[in-house]
Amino acid sequence: MNIIEASNLTKTFGDFTAVNNVSFSVGQGEIFAFLGPNGAGKSTTIKMLTTLLKPTKGEVLLNGKNSLTQQDEVRKTFGIVFQDPSLDEELTAYENMKFHAVLYKVSKKGLDEKIKSLLEFVDLWDRKDSLVKQFSGGMKRRLEIARGLLHHPRILFLDEPTLGLDPQTRNHLWSYIKNLNQTEQLTVFLTTHYMEEAEKIADRIAIIDHGKIIAQGTAEELKAQTQTASLEEAFLSLTGHAIREEGATGLDRMREMRQRRAGRR
Repeated sequence: MNIIEASNLTKTFGDFTAVNNVSFSVGQGEIFAFLGPNGAGKSTTIKMLTTLLKPTKGEVLLNGKNSLTQQDEVRKTFGIVFQDPSLDEELTAYENMKFHAVLYKVSKKGLDEKIKSLLEFVDLWDRKDSLVKQFSGGMKRRLEIARGLLHHPRILFLDEPTLGLDPQTRNHLWSYIKNLNQTEQLTVFLTTHYMEEAEKIADRIAIIDHGKIIAQGTAEELKAQTQTASLEEAFLSLTGHAIREEGATGLDRMREMRQRRAGRR
C-alpha cells in the first residue's frame, strides 16, 4: 500500500518551473530518500507534499487524503522536521512540546505521559525544564523529532535533519529514526546531502535535478545503472560534477528575475 502518491506534480513561479511533472509513490513503512543538488526542486516538492505550497498542476495524496481538498486531514497525517530550526528558544523543551500539542489539538488525556515518553526516547527528559536556547544543535534536532511525533503521524518528513551535526550526533539521530520505522511502521521521507546516510538508511531513492526526477530505485539499482561503486558516485554521474549555487526557493528565483527585469528598464 502506498502512503504517499504524487502524480504529475508541477510548480511554476512566473515563467520559472521549479518542479516539472514529477510523479512518485512511497510505500507504507518505507524509508524514502529524495536527493538532488542545490536548487533542484527538493524543498519545493516537500512544501507541496506538506500543504505549504499549492501545486500549479498535479495531485498529492497522503494516506489516501487529497492535499488540496482535505488539508486538515492531511496535516494530521504527518510530522515534519524542517531544514531550518523551528523551535521557540525562549521556551523549555517541555513547553515546546505542550505548545505543539495545542496547535495539533492533541487530547489532554495522557498528554503528560506521552510527552515524557517521547522526551525519554530522544534522551532529553532530564533537560525538559531547560530553555531550548541552551541546547546544542543535536539536542534541538532530537527535540524537533520528538515534537514532530507527538500527534502520532503516519509519515515523518525530514528536510536535511543532520545538516551541520557532528558524525556521532548524526549516527544517534538515524538510530532513533530506524527504531521508529521498525517498531511503529513509521514512513520516513527524507532529504540529505550526505550520500552515505541515504545509502545506509533508505529503502528506495529518487534523484531530482532541474525540477525533474531523473532516476529512482534502491542504492544498488542506482549504482548498477551508472556502473559506479557508491551512491555518491552514482549521484554525480547522474547530476554532473559542476558546483551548484546555494539552493533558493522558486519564490526567491522569481523575485530575482523581477529585479533583473526592473533593472533593465
